[in-house]
Amino acid sequence: MKKNFFFNIEKTNLKKEKRVELFFQEHSEEVKERIIQSFLLIFFFMILSFLNINLIVKILQTPISNLKFFQLSPGEYFLSTFETAIFFGLVVASPIFVNQLMFFLFPGLSNEEQLIIPFLTTSSIILFFLSLNFSYFILIPLTLGFFVNYSKNSIEPLLSYNQYVSFVGVIFFSNGILFQVPILQIIFSVVNILSGQKMLKNWKPILMVATIISAICTPSADPFTQLLLASVIIVLYMGGAFVSSLLEPIK
Repeated sequence: MKKNFFFNIEKTNLKKEKRVELFFQEHSEEVKERIIQSFLLIFFFMILSFLNINLIVKILQTPISNLKFFQLSPGEYFLSTFETAIFFGLVVASPIFVNQLMFFLFPGLSNEEQLIIPFLTTSSIILFFLSLNFSYFILIPLTLGFFVNYSKNSIEPLLSYNQYVSFVGVIFFSNGILFQVPILQIIFSVVNILSGQKMLKNWKPILMVATIISAICTPSADPFTQLLLASVIIVLYMGGAFVSSLLEPIK
């Protein structure tokens, strides 16, 4: 009887180990699939951007129509178009990473929590396009306007297209990430990492954090631009915390 008893325990443990092993294998395969899908979409947007590079260059030049671009070497503009396509592909595909994370967590959520996923997906896309509009119509003109006005009485404002692409790409990419903060807050609340009520209570340290982030993400030293970006970060954080607190009864 004892041998059978111990044999059954050993057998049960082996079954549990196999279940755990299968669990990790399934999830590792899912992670690989989602990573591959994300990179394929990024590559697709890069190719699409390169095929429409002339239109994208005209769009990027619109905020600074009063400036002239130059290239330091014959092939600089050609190489810069590749960089433009890469930046554009990464920026457009940035919400995909957040959505892939949400769909990865989807099977482990309850039926009530799964109802939040479509809301998060839609909100992520909306916030992404808001970040592009904020960067394109407000932040880039203000930042470049500060630099141009500061030096217009001393030197003629000419700008390297390669440096301009890097400058604009950093602004688009950093703001695209910052505007996804409310989505991450809601995800943290759903998986019980941090509640919306605690987020609302910790608003004071966020003022300092927002100021530091705005100083890092704003290329110019213009205090008005930094204050504007810090205000947007605070509004995004408080909005994410408020929505998280409203959705907590659903869990």
